[in-house]
Amino acid sequence: MTSSSPETAREFRTVGVVGLGTMGAGIAEVFARNGLSVVGVEINEEALTRGRQHLEHSTARAVKRGKITEAEQADILGRITLTTEMKDLADADLVVEAVVESLEVKKGIFRELESVVSPTAILATNTSSLSVTEISTANAHPGRVVGVHFFNPAPVQNLVEIVRTVVTEPSVLDDVTGFVERLGKNPVVCGDKAGFIANTLLFGYLNHAVAMYEGSYASREDIDAAMRFGCGYPMGPLALLDLIGLDTAYEILDTMYKQGRDRLHAPAPLLKQYVTAGLLGRKSGRGFYTYEAPDSPIVVPDAHTPSEADKPQLRHDIRTVGVVGTGTMASGIVEVFAKAGYDVLFVGRSQAKLDGVVATITRNFDKQIQRGRATEEAKAEVLARVSGTTSLDNLKDVDIVVEAIAEDLQVKTTLFENLDEICRNGRGGAGAILATTTSSLPIISMARVTKRPQDVIGMHFFNPATVMKLVEVVSTVTTSDEVTETVRALCDRVGKVAVSCGDRAGFIVNALLFPYLNDAVKMLEAHYATADDIDVAMKQGCALPMGPFELLDVVGNDVSLAIQRELYLEFREPGFAPAPLLEHLVTAGYLGRKTGRGFRDYSRR
Repeated sequence: MTSSSPETAREFRTVGVVGLGTMGAGIAEVFARNGLSVVGVEINEEALTRGRQHLEHSTARAVKRGKITEAEQADILGRITLTTEMKDLADADLVVEAVVESLEVKKGIFRELESVVSPTAILATNTSSLSVTEISTANAHPGRVVGVHFFNPAPVQNLVEIVRTVVTEPSVLDDVTGFVERLGKNPVVCGDKAGFIANTLLFGYLNHAVAMYEGSYASREDIDAAMRFGCGYPMGPLALLDLIGLDTAYEILDTMYKQGRDRLHAPAPLLKQYVTAGLLGRKSGRGFYTYEAPDSPIVVPDAHTPSEADKPQLRHDIRTVGVVGTGTMASGIVEVFAKAGYDVLFVGRSQAKLDGVVATITRNFDKQIQRGRATEEAKAEVLARVSGTTSLDNLKDVDIVVEAIAEDLQVKTTLFENLDEICRNGRGGAGAILATTTSSLPIISMARVTKRPQDVIGMHFFNPATVMKLVEVVSTVTTSDEVTETVRALCDRVGKVAVSCGDRAGFIVNALLFPYLNDAVKMLEAHYATADDIDVAMKQGCALPMGPFELLDVVGNDVSLAIQRELYLEFREPGFAPAPLLEHLVTAGYLGRKTGRGFRDYSRR
């Protein structure tokens, strides 16, 4: 990110905003809050009145929340001059256009602005998807045109994407970037490509979620819950699309596809069907979900909403739980079941490994006791329900076994052959359920080596299992409905959120998450934006808990590459091919935080 020194930077005293809808009014408010004189222009008096109302309502909300005083509100509104005459922008040092997303309309405005403002004034567009370069062709001096993409609501959101074209003058880019910083915003600089940073990465992910739902792979509720509870996202993808507007989403995806021809941006057919039917999301009262009224955030039940009668029940009697493994994930799963009141028998290769599980649970409890979140009595009760063994044969009487060993298909299939022989089978009653925590291997490969494939299921916990709420319940083509229902009900009993899906690479979370991370790596290797700017864009523009490169370095680039390869192998989607840069980092041993270097260098920190 670059910015001019104070000696060379332009002075911005008067700024103009063309278009005073929700976005434009918000931008005008940001400028006025920072002491600038603002000229707001609308097409007619009626639109001008709506713009004034946007400004009054937004600043009134800020007063009500104690963010500003009534006197400050009066000052802010007093700095904004509203007009229907473009010529009133003659003294503006910077003009930001924020009208409808129409290329011809925007070009017409820029053409008119050039005959009004001074030769040194900067012209900016707030477009979120159109080509800034193409907009700039309306001007005789396209070098002074730049994209300044604020996020909605502009007074609240800190991210601003500064979009450079191939002809944008370096001084214009530097001055605008420095100006945005002085507004208290975080500017990120990127090239002129449809979607810029945030929308390019966000809408590919959203489109993939629609395709997943369209293919009946998982319910809308489960897709949204998976991303909220598995990744810590503030909203699920389908609920977010309803908020954005399905028509808006379709237009952004269509624009990105026409420009880049990336099949991952080709709008899912279901999206077009919803838009054609007028099901646009919250603003129309119905989209992927149904709402109380148009523009209402309150979801109401509809024909697709699971009823209380559909709530999963324990179709198998579950009293004792077996866990195979003594690693981090296995220890967490043992603790989760024991805390929920189940007797747990876990299997490890040595007594030292078994002692390590007990020590981990004890240490976790001691931390909680120190913070006043647990008691010594609770710790004693949980530890009394836990016992370890080095013999698989001791699992013969458990009701469910959860396998949590290394991600090696050969090792896991051998284990399932043994569990099939050891554990109670279904003859003469319900057999023991055999569950695997695999995050990437085909569960059917484990089911087929047993004589009870109907009892084999995926139970994908997220790390750390004691903290993360999500469990992906993965059914194969042979898993019985009773077993699936029982495992979902069991997840509920242990305080987890269960989501159901089929047995294919990535399940829900990884299938949506890793192509998005891969797209971010491709964006970086194309020198479109820096890793820092991409991370800031996704954290502040999309409210994600971590940027893609932060997350990749935490997960491990080797792990990420392995998952991306699995997804590519399964779906044969060209866009899923691992980014060459990711392959190169892994080859070089730059695996992320665990090696001290990944997309960033941690060795000097």
